[in-house]
Amino acid sequence: MVEDSTCLGPLELTDGRWGVGDATRPDTHWVEFRPDGLYQHKPDSEGQLIPWSRIMNGIWITWGKHSWDTNSRGRYTLRGMVATRDGGWLHTTLRHPYEDHQLRFDQHTRPYRAVDALRLEYLLRLLTTEGKLHLLGDPDWVGRAVGYLGGGKNRWITTRALRQVAAEALAAAGPGSP
Repeated sequence: MVEDSTCLGPLELTDGRWGVGDATRPDTHWVEFRPDGLYQHKPDSEGQLIPWSRIMNGIWITWGKHSWDTNSRGRYTLRGMVATRDGGWLHTTLRHPYEDHQLRFDQHTRPYRAVDALRLEYLLRLLTTEGKLHLLGDPDWVGRAVGYLGGGKNRWITTRALRQVAAEALAAAGPGSP
């Protein structure tokens, strides 16, 4: 089992559940990784489940108060941190029916390193491409992948380097549980 203090940008383990966003504060939005899919937690709502099989073309992250503000996709400081504190969005395209979908999350009080947020995004893209998004529902597998991706230098972030480290994390984390 993995430690509760493990995190990768907005992805964090809380009470044995992996989620994007701050799950510890009341009345926040966050997205939980469950065995059956992504679960959007919302204040004063039952929430919403998006099955893994409905996600078509990857998951990407934008930052800011509004989901349509895609210009804030790369809003980072010169010191390599996520610049905005207004929250963020996981974007994806769903099938049956086809639709663009956004899942909101509120940020933690701790700052996020840009490299960690980008590594998370590239891992989500690779898992979609490989048809292995269901691995995100296995907390032990996610813990191994996050353990591999965490740390490292927070500079010279290239597309090639991000793709390579995501592929290495996928291999290092192993096949996951059946």
